Amino acid sequence: MAKPESWRLNPQAYRFVTSIDTRFQDLDTMGHINNVAISGIFETARIRFHHHMGRHPQEQGVRWLVANVNLNFVEESHFPYPFEVHCAIGHIGRTSWTISSAGFQKGVCVATCDTTVVTHGAEGRRSIDDTLREAMELNFLRQPD
Repeated sequence: MAKPESWRLNPQAYRFVTSIDTRFQDLDTMGHINNVAISGIFETARIRFHHHMGRHPQEQGVRWLVANVNLNFVEESHFPYPFEVHCAIGHIGRTSWTISSAGFQKGVCVATCDTTVVTHGAEGRRSIDDTLREAMELNFLRQPD
């Protein structure tokens, strides 16, 4: 996998930020934060980001399902430094969207994550409702001109 484009490593590209503490138990035998632990950190940030947008799937009688996660490990990360996870909407489709995130420690991007989420109802996939779409558009990724 190619290294993320340089603009993805800039915290200003993202609309939302949350801090997540690392734990001693997140370390692997190499002495850095384990890749699986980093995946969990991005998962927590994704849930906080959805709440930031003011929408939750249970409120609409639908389920949001993760369809794809793409992680790029840019630098090693270490305990006890917190992760500052920056999130934004990278893409909006008819029934799915992508959350683009970047994790920083001590001001350095250590990983990026793109998560595709789909919306499901009783009859299968559902279109993204207008209210959710508007909230997503307000939180779109800032790409360079």
